[in-house]
Amino acid sequence: MAENYPALVSTQWLADHLHAPDVRVVDASWHMPDQGRDARAEYNEAHIPGAVFLDLDDVCDTDIDLPHMLPSPEKLSSRLRKLGLGDGMRIVIYDNSDVKSAARAWFMLRCFGHRDVAVLDGGFQKWRAENRPTEDIPPIPGPRHFTARFNNTMVRDLDQMLANLHTRREQVIDARGEPRFKGSVPEPRPNMKSGHIPDSLNIPYTTLLDPKDGTYRPAEDLKKIFQEAGVDLKKPVVTSCGSGITACVLALGLHLVGHQEVAVYDGSWAEWGSHPDTPVEK
Repeated sequence: MAENYPALVSTQWLADHLHAPDVRVVDASWHMPDQGRDARAEYNEAHIPGAVFLDLDDVCDTDIDLPHMLPSPEKLSSRLRKLGLGDGMRIVIYDNSDVKSAARAWFMLRCFGHRDVAVLDGGFQKWRAENRPTEDIPPIPGPRHFTARFNNTMVRDLDQMLANLHTRREQVIDARGEPRFKGSVPEPRPNMKSGHIPDSLNIPYTTLLDPKDGTYRPAEDLKKIFQEAGVDLKKPVVTSCGSGITACVLALGLHLVGHQEVAVYDGSWAEWGSHPDTPVEK
């Protein structure tokens, strides 16, 4: 995890570097509301030694009625400062979540200019399966300065997505499962249309992961998955999902195959599916 800033680190790498002075570990677990799980309570019961908890429902824009949208640079800097996360640190993010929410935190930090950030491949599930150490006492970090510089080329909003329906400049990939993409099942959030953004492609985020241990598939396999779904890896891509979490799993997968022009539709289906004027395909 040196100058090239790899986006993934193994459990063995983290075990070897857990006490390095420049490494910070972050639990960014988040669960779908219908799962009845409390990510912070689970963190308090057991986490990787030294890890701080990043609440994606708190480090977000709480002034709009959409879930965990990107926060302002000022809010992000303030929250990360209190967590002891700052400039010059190697930040490793993990989750204990079925929706692989660490990828969302990875994307968020990169959006605000922090490059030396990686996801723990396989997450907390793999860490525990290997009988690696955990603790139940949250650390008390000293505040650190985090410089947030927002890169708007990595994010798309509703107007840009509507414009893209006509320009077709960017390919849109939806990370939701096939039944939701096809509109054959109702959305988990109330008062929401079913279906997908016209002409978007469907790659459920789970297809990028090894079902045995939740690690990301090798780059060659990822490339094949994208290409077989109809993605032209030489053209720009926007990823979408239900609320901007698993879209970041696709963004990380594209990053792993070397794709440079990837953005995330931050509002995702939570916005598109609830807007009265957005067209929907089934």
